[in-house]
Order: sequence, then structure tokens, then C-alpha cells
Amino acid sequence: MPILLILMLSTALPSSAQTIAIRGGIVLPVSRPRIEGGTVVISNGQITAVGANPAIPPGATIVDATGKWVTPGLIHSAASAGTGVASLGGLGENSKQGEVNPSFNLAEAIDAAAFTIPIVRTGGVTTGVLLPNGPFLPGAAVAVDFAGERAWQMIARSPAAMLIDLSAGSRAAGGGSRAGVLARLRRLFADALEYDRRRLEYRRGAMQPLSAPAAELEALLPVLRGQLPALVAANRRMDIENALRLAREFRLRMVLSGAVEGWLVAGTIAAAGVPVALEPNRDIPGFDGLGARLDNATLLREAGVKIVIAQGDPGGERNLRFAAGNAVRNGLSWDDALKAVTLWPAEAFGLADRYGSLDVGKVANLVIWSGDPLDFAAAAEKVYIRGRETPLRTREDELRDRYRRVPPP
Repeated sequence: MPILLILMLSTALPSSAQTIAIRGGIVLPVSRPRIEGGTVVISNGQITAVGANPAIPPGATIVDATGKWVTPGLIHSAASAGTGVASLGGLGENSKQGEVNPSFNLAEAIDAAAFTIPIVRTGGVTTGVLLPNGPFLPGAAVAVDFAGERAWQMIARSPAAMLIDLSAGSRAAGGGSRAGVLARLRRLFADALEYDRRRLEYRRGAMQPLSAPAAELEALLPVLRGQLPALVAANRRMDIENALRLAREFRLRMVLSGAVEGWLVAGTIAAAGVPVALEPNRDIPGFDGLGARLDNATLLREAGVKIVIAQGDPGGERNLRFAAGNAVRNGLSWDDALKAVTLWPAEAFGLADRYGSLDVGKVANLVIWSGDPLDFAAAAEKVYIRGRETPLRTREDELRDRYRRVPPP
């Protein structure tokens, strides 16, 4: 299915015509200070009013949130739910053979009926950026809402980013050398720009051979034009610095991913204005990041870097809020931790005009919590996606209820 058609279909998802007023709760818009005893009004899948005492349309369904917390739906920026059962422990449907696959897109590999999707919602995660697996240039990410009967109904943005892996896992793409990886990437970028300038000559066979097929070079052009962010995996200090140099050279809109040693060059990252998607629970040193530490997010934020929390544990998307809570435990401010799983990922992946905060006109993805959403003791009590309350019952619940009474021997 062409990407343009997917985008058109994604905007055509029927939304709930019902008007709902969630009132009396501690409302955290994220984009501005919290509102004690606030009200959020949603209609036709959008937020229509937010405030201390906004007008409630006649006939609206009233949801009493007194004593509850109301936040935007959380955004997981390293998700895999819905891309195949095998993605819980292996590559599943979100992989493709080979090293240079920028044209690969997960949009047609999404299973809207996957049992993992309701599990994600129980953690208050309403939106995810699904990532392809593989080294070097594995393909394009797609942003989805975790609700819908068909895959095309779930899509929020496709593609949402182009993955580029400069970590140790891609050394084979450069003949075993990090320098070789960068040289190959520069050659691909140069060939994509040359292909764009000389399309007619390419079709006539009047050009020297290029480093990748036309379809793959074509898929790189939105990145080189600044229309699509490059999500660049880099963990070691030198790889991060190389990635930032590459961004300057080709004027890329970049989001760093991983950045295990990001704290060592936090000032440089901040000066480049590049956000960082990281796993705050990652503290075990490895050859691809000897400087791992639990306060990486805190040190980056203190330098002025916008943080995106993306703890990528397989099957663990619902635990995103706990990763944010652990970042707070290690020095990140509570407000920044909430932004790191709502507004800042929306900004990083070009979704902030519709997602990431409770503002009028944005998509009505929001969660009512029993308490502080970053507290282990709290729970998501109601989850709304595109203005509809979505069920929180999972396959796990069904199995528990089925086998909770073991027959006597």
C-alpha cells in the first residue's frame, strides 16, 4: 500500500461522536502547569476544552475524576507491540534481510488483533513508534495509536523516522570498521542526491552504477531534505560525535538513540539541538558503551538536551512509566520525566501538532490514573484513544480467570 494512501486512510479513522467531560481530577496538560480540579472535554476524537471550569456542552457524558490524575496518553518511542509474536524475543515481522533497506516500512506488518496491544494500554501507553530490526539501515519507523480494528486505522504517521545504526552492531556493514560504516553511509547519501539530480540519465542507464537500488535511494531523500527525522543509534562517545558531524554535513533532522555515553558530550548534543531517546535503566557497561550510568538522562537534561524515554524491553511497553519513574529516582525532575514520555517524543517524531499534551485541537489520547502515574502503586483506570474509551482487559486477565481455580486432584 503506498505511503500516501496509508496517511490518507489514517486520518479517516472514525472517531467517537460522543462528547465526554472528564472533570474534578488533577489535570496535567504537560504544555502548561497542572490544574487542580480541572476538566477536559473531548468530542469527535479531539480535545475541545481544558481548564478549571470550561463550559460543558449539553448532553455530554460526565466522567468523575475526583482524586484522580489526568494526563496525555504516553508515547513509547521504541515499541514492537503488534508487529508479530516473535518480536517478543526475536526479529518477528519487523525485520528484513540485508543491510540497506530504507524502503522497508512496518505499516503492512502490523497485526491490529495482536494480544500484546491491550497489554500496552494497561500501562497508559496510547501511542508507539514501531521500529524495524536489523543493522545499519533497517528501514523506516511508523507511529501508531494502540487502538483500531485494522492496521491502517492505527497509523498516526508513516513513515515517522528513518533508522540508521552506527552502533557496534553495524560494523559488518563497513567491513568490520566504524570508519567503514560512516564511509558507506556517506556514499549512500551522496548517491541518493546524485540519483535525484539525474533521474533521466539513471533510467537511460547513462550513469555509473550506484551503491543501492533506486527504490532504496528514493527512500533516503525525505531524510536528506529534512522532511523525515533520522533516528540514529549511537552509544559510544566517538559514535555520537560522528553522528552529530554527519547531521551538520547533510543538514539532517536527527534524533539520537541509545547514547549510553551521551553524558560525556552532553554540551555538544545540546548545542546541536538534537533530542536523545534513551533507556534510563541501562547501566551495565559493554564494549558499545563502557560509560553507562543510571543518571545519564539527568546529566543530559541538565545540559539542556530534550530527553525521550524509550526503555525498549521486549514486550515491556507497558512499563514505560516505571522507566520514567526510575529516571526521577536518579535525579531527573518529575515534570521532565512526564514530558519525556509525552510531549518531547511527539516533538522528536513530528507529531506535536496532534499529540503529546492536553491542548485544544489535539487528538483525544488521555489516561485517568488512580494516582501519580510514575508511582508503582498507581494504575491506569481509563484509557481514551482518539476520543474512545478502550478496554483494558488482556489475554493475561482471561488466562488468570480461566485457571485461577485449579481442579482438586
